[in-house]
Amino acid sequence: MTPPGRRARPARPRRSADVGAWAGEADVVVVGYGVAGASAAAEAAAQGADVLVLEHTGGWGGAAAMAGGFIYLGGGTGLQRACGFTDTPQDMHAYLLAAMGDGADADKLALYAERSVEHFDWLVACGVPFRAAFFDRPGWEPHADEGLMYSGGENAHPFAELVAPAPRGHLPRMADKRTGERGGGWMLMRPLVDTARARGVRVRYDTRFEALVVEPDGRVRGVVARNYGEEVAVRARRAVVLATGSFAYDDAMVARHVPLLIGRPGASVEQHDGQGLRAAQAVGADVAHLHACEAALLADPGLMVRGIVVDALGRRVINEDTYPGRIGHALLSHHGSRGFLVADEPAVDEARAQGGPLALLIPPRPTWVGDDVGELEREAGIPPGALAATLGLYNCHAERGEDPVHRKAARWVRPLRAPWGVFDLREHTVGFPLGGLRTDVDGAVLDVDSEPIPGLRAAGRVAAGLSAGGYASGISLGEGSFFGRRAGRAAALDELS
Repeated sequence: MTPPGRRARPARPRRSADVGAWAGEADVVVVGYGVAGASAAAEAAAQGADVLVLEHTGGWGGAAAMAGGFIYLGGGTGLQRACGFTDTPQDMHAYLLAAMGDGADADKLALYAERSVEHFDWLVACGVPFRAAFFDRPGWEPHADEGLMYSGGENAHPFAELVAPAPRGHLPRMADKRTGERGGGWMLMRPLVDTARARGVRVRYDTRFEALVVEPDGRVRGVVARNYGEEVAVRARRAVVLATGSFAYDDAMVARHVPLLIGRPGASVEQHDGQGLRAAQAVGADVAHLHACEAALLADPGLMVRGIVVDALGRRVINEDTYPGRIGHALLSHHGSRGFLVADEPAVDEARAQGGPLALLIPPRPTWVGDDVGELEREAGIPPGALAATLGLYNCHAERGEDPVHRKAARWVRPLRAPWGVFDLREHTVGFPLGGLRTDVDGAVLDVDSEPIPGLRAAGRVAAGLSAGGYASGISLGEGSFFGRRAGRAAALDELS
């Protein structure tokens, strides 16, 4: 989170008449060079626009380059077909409607599903590589360079009963993979940046965005930024595209809008400081779903699926074969992130045999081990008899290969036998906000009357996108690149002045 004492920078707009001299200008000025910014810049340049990117740090990539790299795509992409899976835009849309949370933007969901195949083809045309191999084990990401995986619980309750499951987690191929340093996100970003560079996009690094510049009629004319302490103003002849990321590293905004994340590390980069969102609000922008967040539980999905996840009162939380982010969110939002994973020796052995770089992200040994459930309850602080009752009920049904309580798939259901290991999951949750600026499908930032603010567009985590509370791995990179493209294209066609 934000270091103690760091205060948010002023975000009030600057009047164009007060700009003494422009330090640069372009048809389209893109703020931020992560996945949304790179996609916007590349597509704006493809329309013939002169594009300038302003990036806070000394290089491209942002949070996207640090990510595992899933891009949520479907509807029958070439990779899905090559791996032997059938999918349709209608099925993808049905899943998104069910999984992304109440109040998700219907227009964006429909368009994303309808044009997902086209977007996959665009990424491939930009040079993003995918290996036609399916990773069929539970995990946060494939262990090697497999290109396709279930990344949203599509093959688990409740979604598997609603729509035919299809894997939609598309992962760029990665040689010499180093998770968290040089993974699939880096392999997504590099071709996008190369594409933008080949199309003539200019970049100014070490340039920290501060505020928007507006005309008397309210049109956004450019931005004010700082470059090594010096204030610079950059003029946009057509439009500004904000791609500045979330507000994960602004303590005040987190406390005000998504208090579930207070005190939890932001699964992003510290440049996600909310400045773009605040600056747009300062010129009248509306916002949506600022309460929503993703919560990643730093536990091995391969172990969770073979055990049971219980809360501090010893009650099971959710079906453990679902998307692990849903497990983390369930613990965070309904149980104060206080929970435990209960497994037995076969479960631990099988999970370890599955292997992979993310295996057993929680401590590799159980916090408590024993044959006496009552003793485990006392050690973990679980009310007497509660865990025993939960294990008894689970094992009773598991003897028949069933889980009628939470409907975990039969392939993962079996009785858990003593000795049991209890893994303490408390304080193992990280997350990031999902809400942001209200935009239309072409990235136009909307005001409180749902009217576009002239000259201002946004994409990526600074904008409210597909998620309104639900999530699937790959949504951020998917919607960031998809709606970043649309914002860049529309910005290049905005009125020239």
